[in-house]
Amino acid sequence: MSDADAAAAQPPTAPVHASLSAWAPFRHRTFAVIWVATVASNIGGWMYNVASGWLMTSLDADPLMVSLVQVANNLPMFLFAIPAGALVDIVDRRLFLIIGETAVTITSIAFAALVWLHLITPWSLLVFSFIVTVASAATAPAWQAVVPQLVPREDLPSAIAANSVGINVSRAVGPALGGLMVVAFGIAAPFWVNGFSNVGVIAALIRWHPPKKTGPRLPPESFGQAMRSGLRHARYNASLRSTLARTVAFFLFASAYWALLPLVARDPIGGSSAIYGVLLGVIGASAVAGAFLLRTLRSRLGPDALLAGATIATAIATALFGAAHNVSVALAASVLAGASWIAGVSSLNVSAQVALPEWVRGRGLAMYVTIMFGSLTLGSAIWGEVASLVGLPLALYAAAGGAVLAIFLTWRWKLQTGAAIDFTPSMHWPEPITIADVEPDRGPVLTLVEYRIDPEHREPFLEAMGPYARVFRRNGAYDFNVFEDPAEEGRFVETFMTDSWSEHLRLHRRVTITDRKSEEAVRRWSIGEVKTTHLVIARPQD
Repeated sequence: MSDADAAAAQPPTAPVHASLSAWAPFRHRTFAVIWVATVASNIGGWMYNVASGWLMTSLDADPLMVSLVQVANNLPMFLFAIPAGALVDIVDRRLFLIIGETAVTITSIAFAALVWLHLITPWSLLVFSFIVTVASAATAPAWQAVVPQLVPREDLPSAIAANSVGINVSRAVGPALGGLMVVAFGIAAPFWVNGFSNVGVIAALIRWHPPKKTGPRLPPESFGQAMRSGLRHARYNASLRSTLARTVAFFLFASAYWALLPLVARDPIGGSSAIYGVLLGVIGASAVAGAFLLRTLRSRLGPDALLAGATIATAIATALFGAAHNVSVALAASVLAGASWIAGVSSLNVSAQVALPEWVRGRGLAMYVTIMFGSLTLGSAIWGEVASLVGLPLALYAAAGGAVLAIFLTWRWKLQTGAAIDFTPSMHWPEPITIADVEPDRGPVLTLVEYRIDPEHREPFLEAMGPYARVFRRNGAYDFNVFEDPAEEGRFVETFMTDSWSEHLRLHRRVTITDRKSEEAVRRWSIGEVKTTHLVIARPQD
């Protein structure tokens, strides 16, 4: 995250030219302050995480029940991230985060009180883990979406990596502290620390004042419209779809060791909560160390090969956890797991960020978060059940093999670097001319664009229409079609719909410089002037 003034100085939609320094985001004061506050909060979160996982091994050591702790912690992200992402794009993101983080604090303190009063059973532990995580799920897309407001575009990859480093710094410190705190002060102590660890984040958000958007403003989208346009954009954004496919392939199998690590520490190794905390801490420390190599590895290998290497390393680490019968093997697996985790997560996160224009960033990242945590949730449940049926080692070996196989199954979907995309709004479409004001919510709106095409150029014209249709569908239109006049050779009419007049005006503002290239590829075949007509529904539909 970073300084808002710097974000305003560089248009957030310009092409990415990554900064060379991993420390560049910390030049911006707001980013640095929020980064420190979130690290402190995440330390409390990881203390809670290790305590809740270990508490379940004490209440019910069945592998499925232990893995369900991770399910309860991940499922809210899957269920609520997309609605939260729609809200993020239509409300004040800073205020949304303040309210959300306050809710996280209140629910975490309430959970700590229940543990302290010994009112927790295996199923109530799962229920309250779910409830606490709901508030975190609501704020996850907002945290992702505000990063470009905190740093200039060229620092975005470094800022995303720095956020991953922050998470893993907390992962290196929090679990070990949590395990030791359980031994020294009892199981409730990490829950209390987590409850109050979010205060600094709330204070940092209150202090931050992002620059206000300038220029003409349209009425905000309704929640339902925001959901529809966000899902439509995700459907027709090929770069985002490729990222999501690779996300499933990585997290579905990486979830195995996260879900089953409490049992690895408890049974084959015969350790305590402190050993479990140390293993998690080593994963975090290794991830922090690996972050300093990311820029070099990314520039040499590229994002796709880097993710493939991270997946192979994750598979090896998962297999080592399955073979571990002493602490040294488990520690070696943790070192490999941490370095590969940050390489994989950072590659996918950067690809998702740079595949999205600003207007749909919250919703697009919510889709990414949903797929990520849906994969972690499903994977945790699957590998917990497999471990119950065939044993812990075989479950981890199966997950390792599946991770390697997934590389080959998803290789055709490439990650995005942002180098070839310019999300700067082109603003070359003029405002529609009307004889009277049109109500913003009146619709749907039908647009007709008439072309005259040399018959010899019919096929290249229609071929260019394929990418051009995706421009409209990504940016909020639907029912895009091209009609040919059978009575007049060379006359074609392009048609598309938008839900309302205001949504049609938003479409004008969402077209980017990269989108304009698709339009130019179509219009180069046109003979003479291209005629555009806008039609608004005369009567509301029954």
